[in-house]
Amino acid sequence: MKVDKLGIDLLTHDPVVILKDMDGAHYLPILIGPFEATAIALALEGSPVPRPLSHDLMRTILETLDATLEQVIIHDIKDATFFAKLIVRSDGELHEIDSRPSDGIALALRTNAPIYVSDKIVLEEATTESKPVDDTEMAKFKKFLDELKPSDFNR
Repeated sequence: MKVDKLGIDLLTHDPVVILKDMDGAHYLPILIGPFEATAIALALEGSPVPRPLSHDLMRTILETLDATLEQVIIHDIKDATFFAKLIVRSDGELHEIDSRPSDGIALALRTNAPIYVSDKIVLEEATTESKPVDDTEMAKFKKFLDELKPSDFNR
């Protein structure tokens, strides 16, 4: 899958990342935190940052240790919470590392690693339609990101 777009959930007003399969047949919305939304947005836009963010740091650590992020797999959902794992190759061995999907996505965008979603999740959670994002919704999302305060992360 690939990141199709970012938006705001109309019910909760939380950021949401929408993944789309390569055929464009299935869409998977995942609620994420504001920090991760910003990290994903910056990676999608290719915007430089004056100092490395957490996901930039993770990429640098992988590179420094000659490790590669082979793939991110969103493999399970329990009580409306998605679970992911990073598949990292180091010294010829593969390692599975538990991850939040949003962190895995942000890191995958920085390392050009593929994002996979298990068939179970695609069958149970994905939709076959994506609502078009209009300019109003995009403006709301950008305003949301612009107005984030440090205290918002303590919810």
